[in-house]
Amino acid sequence: MIFTTPPRPLDIEALFPGLAAHRATATRLHPRAGRPTARHSHVGGPLLWPAGEPWPACDEEHPHSGPLLAVAQLYARDVPDLAAGPDGCDLLQVLWCPFDLHGPTGHGMHVRLRWRRSAEVREVLAPQPEPARVGFDGYVPAPCVLHPEQVTEYPYIESLTGELGERVEEWEDAQEEAAYEAEDEDGDGDFASPSYQSDLSVAPGWKAGGHAAWNVTGPGSMDCHGCGHGMRLLLTVDSYEWRSDSESWRPLPTGAAGAAGVEAGAGDEANRPTGVAVGNFGKLNVFACPHDPAHPHRLSVQ
Repeated sequence: MIFTTPPRPLDIEALFPGLAAHRATATRLHPRAGRPTARHSHVGGPLLWPAGEPWPACDEEHPHSGPLLAVAQLYARDVPDLAAGPDGCDLLQVLWCPFDLHGPTGHGMHVRLRWRRSAEVREVLAPQPEPARVGFDGYVPAPCVLHPEQVTEYPYIESLTGELGERVEEWEDAQEEAAYEAEDEDGDGDFASPSYQSDLSVAPGWKAGGHAAWNVTGPGSMDCHGCGHGMRLLLTVDSYEWRSDSESWRPLPTGAAGAAGVEAGAGDEANRPTGVAVGNFGKLNVFACPHDPAHPHRLSVQ
């Protein structure tokens, strides 16, 4: 099956041509329950991990330190917006510790990225280590295959500055007012006006590349600790495929099942296919240095 994001409710560049300079593409991953192998891009499946290479463990001191949990792997061949890896690497692997016991606060996440050249892996490690305990079931992803789709994004509204930012903010306020005026008399919340923030800027769900959402902290500065250059969004791990304020991004299935009328929006199977929950059911943004992808990544939980 193929999942497709519906067309945006309106052409925002026609209203604000200045946004063209900020246009970016992102690849929505659309994970769905499946049985991926180490040769697939996936969430929650076995990694293409060489049999002779030690499996990583959490290197921070806490009572439950152990092997890291495999989260996802992405092949460059499948994900157009996956940033280039170091030294010709074409495979990104993501692991994390299943406990919030890290960093200065003692409540942060510990995420490990591993880039590799897939053609160099001959024998795959099997079975692969798993932690004996997890701190939260939301850190254990269900095995999912991916249905990558490239979409167009624009910056988070608070990231827009100057006259362009002011004009978009004014338009957004007018849209919000129009939406409340369009509410049904019985107050069921059926709003008709599209929103820049919810419908036209940053796509929800798991994705590679594009723009970051800053709905919890507001826009932050993400500079590389290795070289000082501004970092770019590498990957977003989201607890949901869409939310109540971003229904327009809900993907539609095409193909045989879609033609038969199967709705992509029914229940957790579609909206929370991975079972992953980040923070308070939010999202994790992983940033990487575009000048040297080997530099340490940075995280932001939103």
